[in-house]
Amino acid sequence: MEAATATGLAAVRAEIARACRDASRDPAGVTLVAVSKTFDAAAIEPVIAEGQRVFGENRVQEAKAKWPALTARHSGIELHMIGPLQSNKAKEAVALFDAIHSVDRASLCEALGKEIAKQKRTPLLFVEINTGAEPQKAGVLPQDADGFLARCRDQYGLAIAGLMCIPPAEEAPAPHFGLTAKIAARNGLKLLSMGMSADYPVAIAMGATHIRVGSAIFGSRHP
Repeated sequence: MEAATATGLAAVRAEIARACRDASRDPAGVTLVAVSKTFDAAAIEPVIAEGQRVFGENRVQEAKAKWPALTARHSGIELHMIGPLQSNKAKEAVALFDAIHSVDRASLCEALGKEIAKQKRTPLLFVEINTGAEPQKAGVLPQDADGFLARCRDQYGLAIAGLMCIPPAEEAPAPHFGLTAKIAARNGLKLLSMGMSADYPVAIAMGATHIRVGSAIFGSRHP
């Protein structure tokens, strides 16, 4: 396991460097979020040992169970919430995570606004855009994005840092990344959480600042 994860991480880092070179970008402008959901501390430790410090989790309860012990042992860990977030988990999420990539509805904005004010913690916030208008997926529809971002700022007092998207699995990702980048640009947002194991080089070419890579580092996900 250790050798496999170290090899996977090295391969992803090399691919990031190559994609940045091809796009004439500085690799320092791309943050690798290692998606550690479903993997235990034994699988995560070798990746930390290789210098990775930014990790992504899908569920508050899972992150709460395994990360406090890891962060106590290792300095500089940054934890990102990349999965759907229930409003009733906002308190725990604000306490635990340094970034939340899945802001997508009014009730969550309200809950986050209250907890951020109460806890005096300011996680990076990304609004999720449902670029493919897929009914089974969370996210704000592209045509509603500008209005939603304005409400985040004016109504809920949230400082949104960027946008996140997950393109439809059966479609070419580039148009979806391009649409997300366009919405971000016209709203003055600098951060773009785009690209996963299968398409992160394309996302880097389209301006991604955060890529969420799991299986390319950790191998096949546990059920």
